Amino acid sequence: MKRSGASIVIEALCRNGVDTVFGYPGGAVLPIYDELYKNAHRIHHVLCAHEQNAAHAADGYARVTGRPGTVIATSGPGATNLVTGIANAYLDSVPLVAITGNVAVPLLGRDSFQEVDITSITRGIVKHNFSVGDVRELSGILDAAFRIALSGRPGPVLVDIPKSVQNDLCSEDEYTEQRLFSAPLPEPDLEEACRLIADSKRPLIYSGGGVVAAGASAELRALAKQIGAPVMFSMMGLTALPADEPLNLGMCGMHGTRSSAELFSECDLLIALGVRFSDRAAGNTVQYKEGKKIIHVDIDHAEINKNVTADVEVQGDVRKVLELLLQKLPRITRPEWEQRCAEAKKLDIHPREERLTPFSLLKTVAGYCTPDTVIATDVGQHQMWTMQYFPFQKNRTLLTSGGLGTMGFGMGAAIGGCIASGRKRTVLFTGDGSFGMSLQELATAVSQNLPLLIVIFNNGVLGMVRQWQTMFYEKHFSHTTLNRKTDFAALAKAFGAQGKKITSLAQLERALYAPAPDVPTVLDCQLDMDEFVLPMIPPGGSVKDLITRKG
Repeated sequence: MKRSGASIVIEALCRNGVDTVFGYPGGAVLPIYDELYKNAHRIHHVLCAHEQNAAHAADGYARVTGRPGTVIATSGPGATNLVTGIANAYLDSVPLVAITGNVAVPLLGRDSFQEVDITSITRGIVKHNFSVGDVRELSGILDAAFRIALSGRPGPVLVDIPKSVQNDLCSEDEYTEQRLFSAPLPEPDLEEACRLIADSKRPLIYSGGGVVAAGASAELRALAKQIGAPVMFSMMGLTALPADEPLNLGMCGMHGTRSSAELFSECDLLIALGVRFSDRAAGNTVQYKEGKKIIHVDIDHAEINKNVTADVEVQGDVRKVLELLLQKLPRITRPEWEQRCAEAKKLDIHPREERLTPFSLLKTVAGYCTPDTVIATDVGQHQMWTMQYFPFQKNRTLLTSGGLGTMGFGMGAAIGGCIASGRKRTVLFTGDGSFGMSLQELATAVSQNLPLLIVIFNNGVLGMVRQWQTMFYEKHFSHTTLNRKTDFAALAKAFGAQGKKITSLAQLERALYAPAPDVPTVLDCQLDMDEFVLPMIPPGGSVKDLITRKG
């Protein structure tokens, strides 16, 4: 039996466990969308309002499920609108398969209507991309795309399919297999790592997104207890341990906790797991290593010694490495170091606030959430406040843009995360600036009957940029005061959602505990424009330069 290329696409998606795709139709993917129509009982398609947000939705879906998210877009502007979403997934190591249409093979390279060379455009932001020139290659390429997206360090893969290939017919015995060449990871040598851990007086674990991706939360917790080491986190790694775990120091880096900064400055051994020592996390890399040894474990050898030189390099799957360390290391008690950890954590206690502030807002919303509530954020001050104050309890409950810092990421990610969680109540923390970049996706959330709670930190400014202008640019507030008259509560109602303006904690509590409708709810929370995210390590600084108060 011969199948069209478009039918082969659907069969490949189903074979690879895809039950939900996000996208936006167009001329160059009409054959695929016709097959989606015929196979609606097998694959649920979520029509988004913009292709970039469709990519973010697929990204959010992948972060919650651990499986590749799938997004489909047409050629030309449809494909280029995916670029930011693909780059976002690449920098945060999220498995994603992006399928784009293109003009027919005979029209390629002729500047045809809505033609772009999307494989060249995305080459630097994908693990791999494919341009399918022959329908016989299509099935094997799609299978390979899903394997590549998940293997090793996860990431996005793009498959560009000309419209003629979607229409061409092919029988199964004509399919060609796409061969993948990947060398097996070497067996890690942990002898030196075990020696350093045993000899250390003050070890500190630095846990990143690689631990979350590997599903190694239990092993991380066991190692921390077995060797008496507190744990600090990159932003991408935050959900690997419950917030109330005694050894959990919270996020480190530019806007990390005071406890993580103090214990980092005092530790003699840093055990880095699935992290890449980005500039926002490491700061001044010259001073970073002072007084300490570093063990760096990562599945991607290219990340080891890229930003910070390690004393012991371990390439491998974080979960497997932790399992081996647990077998090889004895129980080590460090009562003085653990006591120091408990003392340092007192620095992170925030006084109770009775007025509406970022802290009181987050604590109030946290009381409304369950341990498995998925939390999405956009990018800016609200994002950092969420990392500092929200008490995450379970793995894969945080959707945030780490590496790329994409304003507008949150709305699409919340949609994808909500669907992935079984359409449970999902919370998006966003700013008035970020929300303005993707608010059209309220239409998607309403049409999908998604119970989203959208909490806007509305301070009337681009808060993080204004904070930097205050601290480093002599209060030259160049184009960061928005001066917009948008009524977000009324806007929500216009989209078919619910909306309320919030000016006090009492109003917030009443809004949260009102009967929850199966439509999105927008809470427009009015905040002071001069609230700062503190503590803060200035750009290029170290923990010695930590700023803990304004002025």
